[in-house]
Amino acid sequence: MIEKFNGIFYFIVFLAHFIGIAVYCFQTIVGTKKFMDKFDIDHSAAIIVRFVGALMIGWVIMALYIMFVRPNGVEGTWAFFNLLVIIHACVFLTNFYSIKIDKTGTNEKTTNEGIIAPIVFLVLSSVLVYGLSDKIYLS
Repeated sequence: MIEKFNGIFYFIVFLAHFIGIAVYCFQTIVGTKKFMDKFDIDHSAAIIVRFVGALMIGWVIMALYIMFVRPNGVEGTWAFFNLLVIIHACVFLTNFYSIKIDKTGTNEKTTNEGIIAPIVFLVLSSVLVYGLSDKIYLS
């Protein structure tokens, strides 16, 4: 399995990325109230918080499929990995604007986690695109 990821380094980056995403999935879908309380989000927003968590579940399911089911592993999966990079960049830019510039919806519990997490995921997914480019761009 590790050879599908061009060695242990990219395999670990892949795991770190998707374990991190899975943690957010769990927090937003199963631990919704606790997650919302952490950021002082009104509980009336639970549906949209779970909506975002559900979107992330799709990424985790696709990662599991690539890792365990897909015979060629990451081969030809450029669209999936590039979409992750684009999404993480958009989330980072949107959250940066929301927290640092616009400040709508921010309060005393607002932290930089909304900026830090997407930039970490952006870096990890960018490293994957770079390191797996010889495989993901195969058709």
